[in-house]
Amino acid sequence: MFAYIDGKLTFKCPAYIVVEAGGVGYHINISLNTYSSLADAERCKIYTWLHIKEDAHTLYGFADEGERRLFLHLISVSGIGPNTGRMMLSSITPNEIQSAIISGDLPLIQRIKGIGVKSAQRLVLELQDKLKKEGTGSLIAAPLNNTVKEEALSALMMLGFAKPASEKAIDNAVKVGGQDLSVEQMIKLALKNL
Repeated sequence: MFAYIDGKLTFKCPAYIVVEAGGVGYHINISLNTYSSLADAERCKIYTWLHIKEDAHTLYGFADEGERRLFLHLISVSGIGPNTGRMMLSSITPNEIQSAIISGDLPLIQRIKGIGVKSAQRLVLELQDKLKKEGTGSLIAAPLNNTVKEEALSALMMLGFAKPASEKAIDNAVKVGGQDLSVEQMIKLALKNL
């Protein structure tokens, strides 16, 4: 429902923040990773995910899109809820989590509070291929001054295509259409090669 909330950071503690935007204060649960990313900022842009239950609507916030994407992967695994996902992101960095899942490092995953043997095995089993497909650079925040190629690559990855295949398709699109393609033209040509 909310992609991100950009506003004045009115309260910050390791468990949650309050961001005022448009006269409304949003209570947003965060990980320690996001807490350390905020440092002493007065304004912030927090990428959010809204968890709706019968008795509560809870906002979870992330310092960048990559952390949110990893969180959504984590909670897609049976037995891993939003609070466990947040605990995981608070225990080790998103890059360490991604590397541990891709390499099948069960001992590292099991050191996270609330993750036992079976949960660690399920995480690796269900997410290893997905995270390999996305590539190791998927957690890096997208640059603000995107080139046409970067925007096209991002769009193809959001559509579910693997990063290496998308890069190859975009390179082929540039060979066919030249350097002056718009993002839409480049995506259309790349889709023909995927």
